[in-house]
Amino acid sequence: MIRIAVPNKGRLADDTRELFEDAGLGFRIQSDRALVATMGSDYEAIFVRSQDIPEFVADGAADVGVTGWDLVCESERVLHQRLDLGFGRCRVVMAARVDTGIESVEDLPPGTRVATVFPRMTRRFFERIGRTVELVPVSGATEIAPHLGIADVIVDLVSTGSTLRVNGLREVATVLDSSARLIAARTDSAGVTALVARLESVVRARGQRYLMANVPRGALDQVKRIVPGLSGPTVVDILNGGHQVAVHAVVAVGEVDRTIVDLKALGAEGILVTRIERLTP
Repeated sequence: MIRIAVPNKGRLADDTRELFEDAGLGFRIQSDRALVATMGSDYEAIFVRSQDIPEFVADGAADVGVTGWDLVCESERVLHQRLDLGFGRCRVVMAARVDTGIESVEDLPPGTRVATVFPRMTRRFFERIGRTVELVPVSGATEIAPHLGIADVIVDLVSTGSTLRVNGLREVATVLDSSARLIAARTDSAGVTALVARLESVVRARGQRYLMANVPRGALDQVKRIVPGLSGPTVVDILNGGHQVAVHAVVAVGEVDRTIVDLKALGAEGILVTRIERLTP
């Protein structure tokens, strides 16, 4: 039985639940307040706070966990990233008030006060760039610290940066790029490796679409340049299709519209685009 620590609430919890359901591992729970759920015969989920998941996995209470990479780095526990799950993308950035004139880390004088909810990560960042600062750990509302005189700059989590701009702050440097990751304390577990492959097939499929079209046989050389697929398009003869053949290919989501236009220009007909549930190359 592989035990998986997953977030117990918030957007990260919702996205995690959707990912596991798409992988055929839906949570079967007794009630909304349950702390444990079964996921078939081989997996069990435990619901805990996102910030506690690195500790649960590092201490062996769970075999793997799903949480933000920022929380893993802040924990300073020895853990392995097994898979970037592709959601929960954000950044940990250093920001300063617009009116201070601070535009880069080189503008920070020695002893600059830095308010943050990530004191360990922040310490390592400034040590790495050779800047001496004074850390001011806070538990929230970091954006207000420079306006209250508590700190000169902040290190905080952002998604779009809109909250910083509303509060008169400007990004100065990126400390860390983060997203939801599947983490483990060990890398040699067969059960964990199987889980990674299962989830990875879902993550890979989310950025792709399956495209089918009937195209003129004489245009196949041009079609191959338009829809290369994973290792080239699949070409199938059509019963009584005459001069046409069926072409099947996997196309990146962002390339679907362009591909349809290009295929239509070659005389393609009956173009069908559908989602892919799982994709293993």
